[in-house]
Amino acid sequence: MQDRLIRAICKDAAVKCTAVSTTQLVERARNIHKTLPLATAALGRALSGASMMGRELKDQDGSVTLQFKGDGPLGTITAVADCEGNVRGYLQNPAAELPLKPDGHLDVGSGVGRGYLMVIKDIGVGEPFTGTTVLHNGEIAEDLTKYFAESEQIPSAAALGVLVDTNQSVKQAGGYLVQLLPGATDEEITRLENNIAAAGGMTTMMERGLSLEEIVRTVLDGFSVEFLEEVPIEYRCGCSHSKVTRALISLGKDELTRLRDEEDGIEVTCQFCDKVYNLSHEDIDVLLTAATAREIE
Repeated sequence: MQDRLIRAICKDAAVKCTAVSTTQLVERARNIHKTLPLATAALGRALSGASMMGRELKDQDGSVTLQFKGDGPLGTITAVADCEGNVRGYLQNPAAELPLKPDGHLDVGSGVGRGYLMVIKDIGVGEPFTGTTVLHNGEIAEDLTKYFAESEQIPSAAALGVLVDTNQSVKQAGGYLVQLLPGATDEEITRLENNIAAAGGMTTMMERGLSLEEIVRTVLDGFSVEFLEEVPIEYRCGCSHSKVTRALISLGKDELTRLRDEEDGIEVTCQFCDKVYNLSHEDIDVLLTAATAREIE
C-alpha cells in the first residue's frame, strides 16, 4: 500500500494533527543503506518525523533537515524532507547493534545517545532557519517534542514507530504529530493527554489494522475532526549528475587539479541513495576549466 500523509484540524478546539504511514519508504531506506534493526528503527522514526514537518512548509522549494547528533553507536542520523512530505536520509553506522530493552523493544535511545538535535528549515529564500536543542532521550519522538517546545514554542506531542519483522524487513512504520494552536484550553489539553495515553503506540495501532484516519480520530477522540488533505509520500532522492559536477566544481581549481593528478578518475557515491557517479580524467578536465573560469570571475 502506498505511503501517505494526512492532515486534520479540530473544528471545536485549537488542535491540529498530522499523521503518516511510512512502511514502504522506511523499507526502501533499509534496502539502500543495508541497516540492521536498530538503525532501521532510528532512521525510520527520523524519516517519519521529517516528512510531517516538511509538509508544513509553504514554499515549493523548501526543505527541512533533521540531524540527530548523539554519542551513541548509531552516530549522526540525517533526514531531509521536501514540502510534499517526501524524504531521504542516512546514518553513520547502519550496522550498529545493542541488546533489546527489558520490554523487548529496540533500544533506540541508547543507540542515539546524548547530544543534540539540529533542525534546518530552508524556505527557498534568504538564510535557512536553524534551531538546536539538547536531545531529551534519543528516542526521536520525544526529542522532536522537546524541539517544538523550546525552539518554536509550540506545545506538541509526537509518536513515531517502526516495527521490524523477524526477517529484518519493515513490517509497520509511521507516526503522528499533534500540536496545540493559540487559545487551547486546559480542558482540551487534558482530554488530548488522556487520549494519547490510551491510544498506545503508533505501530500497535497500525498492527491492529487502524487506518491513518482512524488513528487520528483515536488521538482526537471527543473532538470534531475535519480532514484537510491526503497526499502520497515516498523515499525520494534528488541527486543527479549535474548536481555532482556542481559540487565538484565548488571544490576549486587546486583541489580538482590534485584529484586529476593523483586519482584514476573520481567515484562519487550519493549518501542518500548510494547511487554511484564515475568521472574520468577527461570529465575532471572539463570541471577544472569551469572552476578556473569561476575563480577568474
